Amino acid sequence: MAGKFRKVNRILDAQPRIGFIPADQLIPWLIVLGIAYYLGRVTLGLSWVWTGIIAVWGCSSWWILTAKGAWRFLGKFIFVPDWTRGQARYRSMLNRKHRNG
Repeated sequence: MAGKFRKVNRILDAQPRIGFIPADQLIPWLIVLGIAYYLGRVTLGLSWVWTGIIAVWGCSSWWILTAKGAWRFLGKFIFVPDWTRGQARYRSMLNRKHRNG
């Protein structure tokens, strides 16, 4: 067994793709395209060239920010709770005497 190697399917560790586009980028890019269209054409009345430039800029910025995993960039925006230490005196529930009144 020293000289034999086991064949491994390389596609098992690959990231899913749709053509040249990584699959996890598809929905964010569609959102960026929608925002670019709304800002460029609807709000500012720019030409299709400038709208396309805004869209390409937005998609490439998102791709650069989330290239090695979206969780690395988006994880920075998760709220972290403030932990504090508290101290309370222990009171046994079994030995408590009831006070009336």
